[in-house]
Amino acid sequence: MERIVKQPSLILTGDWHLREDTPVCFTGDFQKEQWDCVRFIKNLQKKYQIPIVHAGDLFHHWKPSPWLLSTTIENLPAMFYSCVGQHDIPQHNLELIHKSGIYTLEISGHLTILNGTHFGQEPIEIAHSTLPTDILVWHHLTYLTEPYPGATGGNAYDILHKYSQFRLVVTGDNHCSFTIEKNKRRLVNTGNLTRQAADQIDFKPCVWLWYSSDNSVQQVFLPIEEGVVSRVHLEKKEERDGRIDAFISKLNDKYETTLSFEQNLDAFFNANNTEKEIKQIIYKSIEK
Repeated sequence: MERIVKQPSLILTGDWHLREDTPVCFTGDFQKEQWDCVRFIKNLQKKYQIPIVHAGDLFHHWKPSPWLLSTTIENLPAMFYSCVGQHDIPQHNLELIHKSGIYTLEISGHLTILNGTHFGQEPIEIAHSTLPTDILVWHHLTYLTEPYPGATGGNAYDILHKYSQFRLVVTGDNHCSFTIEKNKRRLVNTGNLTRQAADQIDFKPCVWLWYSSDNSVQQVFLPIEEGVVSRVHLEKKEERDGRIDAFISKLNDKYETTLSFEQNLDAFFNANNTEKEIKQIIYKSIEK
């Protein structure tokens, strides 16, 4: 008997944060990895000939350089639909979208901006006339457990319950990948395209294939290099902060302070055997 292979209906993704600089945590070739991931998704779209739904923050900054904009045009997949994230618009203000790079891509015909729901908006019922009417695409902080105290946004199960008119909810903004299903309704938080923070050392970027027939999804991992996300810059910062704390502690504990800032400096220098050259630089910087 011939095995029936399901055909996916959409590719779900989000938070690409395309950029031309390299995140401080990334020790590999960031540009190569970024565009390899984009081209991987482009080839996936060509394979299945289905739309791509992007849940916002296409660019890391709303004003991409001409190089970043042209490279995006060269590599962006076809049938690309996106809502708008806060990084995509000046001052996080939708009224200024006409100044943004994502708007340039739309008016040049390289993507379609969805009717909603964008960052800061409440959901509307139809994302776009050419997409299924029972899906919500929303750039909205969505989580299973609160990522930090006082986080705005909402719990994934609460969102799924509140917006019961949608069979599929696709969210962006929270840079982690997960999906939940309840009562034959599903939420997918897409996660981000590339690793841009030290806390994503073990993160594996992916896209999701969505099957309309049974509202199921399949996770497809993107091509990444292992071992190129580092915490060294954070450790250096912690070390520097420790030295500053020690400096302040010495100022408080090692000698009596006086009303003269210069006398306090002299006391600190004497207590810590400060080199002459360093003292000269400091004294020069405080001269009137």
